[in-house]
Amino acid sequence: MASLFSSLKRSLTRLLILLPVVLGLLISPISANALYPSDPSSVDTLDTSLHGQNLQNTEYVKYDLSGKDLGDADFTGSYFSVSSLKNADLSGANLTNVIAYASRFDNADLSNANFTGAELLKSIFDGATIDGADFTDAVLDKPQQKSLCDRASGKTAESLQCGAISNGYVPASEGQNSFNPGRG
Repeated sequence: MASLFSSLKRSLTRLLILLPVVLGLLISPISANALYPSDPSSVDTLDTSLHGQNLQNTEYVKYDLSGKDLGDADFTGSYFSVSSLKNADLSGANLTNVIAYASRFDNADLSNANFTGAELLKSIFDGATIDGADFTDAVLDKPQQKSLCDRASGKTAESLQCGAISNGYVPASEGQNSFNPGRG
């Protein structure tokens, strides 16, 4: 009889732990608001031209936006992960505080795009047009930042802090040994 009560108590405890989770899912199903390529409804709802659209705080996970017209669109706070924006028109787009991890912007038109405060780690910008783009406080991998600086000018070069990159590295043989002052 004691083992029956013990077993019943364990079952009731498990039920009480899972009950709030189950109720929460039934009342308000989790909505990631993400666009996944395997979800046919997301492909159907995505217009070929999203020019000037308000797309704030949306998620694009493993999504192919290659060749899309995204010019002047507002992506503030959006999340891109392993997404392709190759040959996309993002001219004048607002990408403030965007997280774009391991995303491809190859040959994209990023002229006058705003990447202020964006996290762009592992993202690639090969051949992208960056005239007038603002990368102020954006986080980029050093090799990608150097690659962008090779073709940046004016406001874009300033926002990428291109001057600091070329002057930032001093070989140990050329500067003073900061670990042992007095030793050259």
